[in-house]
Amino acid sequence: MAIENKKARFDYEPLENFEAGIVLRGFETKAIRAGKASLKGAHAKIYNGELWLVNAHISPYQEKNTPSGYDPERPRKLLAHKQEISRLVGALHEKGLTLVPVKMYNKGRQIKIELMLGRSKKKFDKRAAIKKRDTERQVGRKLKG
Repeated sequence: MAIENKKARFDYEPLENFEAGIVLRGFETKAIRAGKASLKGAHAKIYNGELWLVNAHISPYQEKNTPSGYDPERPRKLLAHKQEISRLVGALHEKGLTLVPVKMYNKGRQIKIELMLGRSKKKFDKRAAIKKRDTERQVGRKLKG
């Protein structure tokens, strides 16, 4: 089961994608496999040379079996090579670049997350994307009917 952040490609201009592992508790892994997670509004940050996923929402798998005090939006550590993290540190210092999660998925028994290094789109860029999508939709309709 893959969880996608559909707004990420609309809000950000993709520059580079890469994959990272994620540190989870057992019941969080079950919840992700059941599709009870959301990447809406989530982003990745670098604290003390470590990569962290912030604002990703993972709902409890079973409400009554969840430990008390569980925070579904707690920061979660991402697993990446030191070389990747150091390269990202340099890239994130560039103005307007953000590290956005695009997809969370199973790879074997592990949960992986696909991150996109992207530049935030301006309002007129978003309007142009909407206009292009609408014209393509109209052309498709005329070709069918």
